[in-house]
Amino acid sequence: MHDARVRALWQATETVHAVVYFAPEQADVYAGAGAKGGWMGYFASRSAAMGAVSPEVVVATFFNFHPERVRRAVPDCWRLSRPDRMLDARRELADLALRRLLGDEVEGDAVKQCGALVREAIEGCDGAGRPLYAAHAGLGWPDEPHLALWHACTLLREHRGDGHVAALTTYGLDGCEANVLLVADGRTNRELQQRFRGWSDDDWDGAAERLAQRGWLDDESELTQTGHEVREQVEAMTDLLASEPAERLGDDRVGDLLDGLSGLDGMILAGGDMTFPNPMGMPRPR
Repeated sequence: MHDARVRALWQATETVHAVVYFAPEQADVYAGAGAKGGWMGYFASRSAAMGAVSPEVVVATFFNFHPERVRRAVPDCWRLSRPDRMLDARRELADLALRRLLGDEVEGDAVKQCGALVREAIEGCDGAGRPLYAAHAGLGWPDEPHLALWHACTLLREHRGDGHVAALTTYGLDGCEANVLLVADGRTNRELQQRFRGWSDDDWDGAAERLAQRGWLDDESELTQTGHEVREQVEAMTDLLASEPAERLGDDRVGDLLDGLSGLDGMILAGGDMTFPNPMGMPRPR
């Protein structure tokens, strides 16, 4: 399975999964489950599949957030709520967002067909070394087709994300350095990443200096030729580690899935919740 198809599959399914990060309903939904503030809702709801884990586990698995941002939410979130409540809240949020964004199509054939294909691609994939994927794979499947699609896209997303962390650490990158390289590659901007990932100016400048010492950034914090090569190698390794779901379907059915998701993604993006650029570094679909 060539890299372009693997990457396209991530982008198409990420649009469905990411509704829970951009939906305006999230503040009320997570507050209803006991979370105090948006960041507590985010960290608690995404990590809840692993149980009431420590901040150190969340720092390690989420990787690119400043540890203090995590510690301001975890473990207090488990005093105010429980993993099962946060998982229910996250699924409720996905339900509200997808019903609003997809309208009548939420019960249409495209949702059912795409959901079945993504589930076939991702269910039962190897969870070794993939803690977030394995944790979410252990959850029950929703009965409603649109939530089954969202859950399948979530599994694919965390499967790829765990592999991406492995690729970044293979190249000796820490969380802040990974953000600096993402910005240098033009995928997002510094102000956005610092605001959403919690890194100070000193943190950022220190990471940029370390990357410059490796010859990956120049004096203007732009990627050098070596830096470009490293970024490509990290992305290629991420695609390779994420290739199992696409290989299960094969090129033709991946193409069918991408065609089916394009219409759903278009409706989701037309709703205006998702912003570009975004902290995930996901590009605007062409």
